Amino acid sequence: MFEKSINLFNRAQQSIPGGVNSPVRAFKSVGGTPVFMRSAKGAYMFDADGNRFIDYINSWGPMILGHAYEPVVKAIQDYAQYSTSFGAPTELEIEMAELIISMTPNVDLIRMVSSGTEACMSAIRLARGFTSRNKIIKFEGCYHGHADSFLVKAGSGVATFNIQTVPGVTAGVANDTLTCAYNDLPAVEQLIADHQNEIAAIIIEPVAGNMGCIIPQPGFLQGIRSLCDKHGIVFIMDEVMTGFRLAPGGAQERLQINADLVTYGKVIGGGMPVGAFGGKKEIMQHISPLGNVYQAGTLSGNPLAMIAGYVMLKTLKENPAIYKQLDENTNYLRNGLNEVLKASGTPYVINQLGSMISVHFSDHPVINFATAASANNELFKKFFHAMLKRGVYLPPSAFETWFLCSALTNEDLDATIQAAKESLHEILN
Repeated sequence: MFEKSINLFNRAQQSIPGGVNSPVRAFKSVGGTPVFMRSAKGAYMFDADGNRFIDYINSWGPMILGHAYEPVVKAIQDYAQYSTSFGAPTELEIEMAELIISMTPNVDLIRMVSSGTEACMSAIRLARGFTSRNKIIKFEGCYHGHADSFLVKAGSGVATFNIQTVPGVTAGVANDTLTCAYNDLPAVEQLIADHQNEIAAIIIEPVAGNMGCIIPQPGFLQGIRSLCDKHGIVFIMDEVMTGFRLAPGGAQERLQINADLVTYGKVIGGGMPVGAFGGKKEIMQHISPLGNVYQAGTLSGNPLAMIAGYVMLKTLKENPAIYKQLDENTNYLRNGLNEVLKASGTPYVINQLGSMISVHFSDHPVINFATAASANNELFKKFFHAMLKRGVYLPPSAFETWFLCSALTNEDLDATIQAAKESLHEILN
């Protein structure tokens, strides 16, 4: 079934560290050989062996409208004739910034960068420059990219590989990164009390996607907002996954919580390499060239990424019914999986908000990294491969959320539910 992928992986390991360009792709968390993709269209991916998969990764979030969405592809093709990069400003960057600001609450100014990691890194630097403080608070299991500050008790790939201490991250950087459990507001209050007037920012995934899908408990984000207001701390929402996915205005709109700074990625480039950070004018005006907090990037505002993102976001803004459809489809999938899992007799938890969902084989609520890590993740490995064999491509880690796209049909959802039923029967009997 995967002969060509096996050969490609063997070949890749001779020239690429571990055979992959991002660690989770190596399948080490679930075992086996990574599947090498050849093409994708709509809700499906096709591998080098010609196998078709119903895709629940969607390039880790951005393919809300499905793969190779024709208006985006055409826009990229048309714009490429002008150049793939200028290294100079374009009107398109202004149009993109204006579109994002029109869709998102509490964003006055926005700066384009080239990745979600770069966006989060830059937002932290800006918060430190704005407050003249050094320390930040992040949450165990939240992944904000691979900048040094964020690799302290990170989720996602770091959790997948069980790396607790990352070589290359200095003690000084680690000392300036304070961590506590997600959904634990008293722990946040204690950290602030222990480090009075030292904390520049609190950064959080408003809906965590890097330890599975973890929902903020009632009052948690509101409590952080209040603490930041009280202590002069910059509240940063990492919306690299949730931005424009949970609502046109992202998690800020869906959860009715305003951040001081917001980071974006993935979706705003229609799946091309891109990121952005934005927020209140009083903070953003400290970034160069307006202020002294330096940030730069040769490919920032890349025209192909901008035109792809512009077409994607404009489609989402003009067609809010897409979000209703996504929610209905995800609810349908959740209900179907719930029936299948209940009938199997195995303990489980399904976490879901909007078009983000994850299944945890656990007998207790999964509300943070510790509870996600204590689930039966060995069973997830077997489930992943059983689903893969049946043409359903899930994230190759128990510590990742699943993403749905609008191209999924009822037949696709029913096929996924049936595959789950067959997979669990195979594993448990």
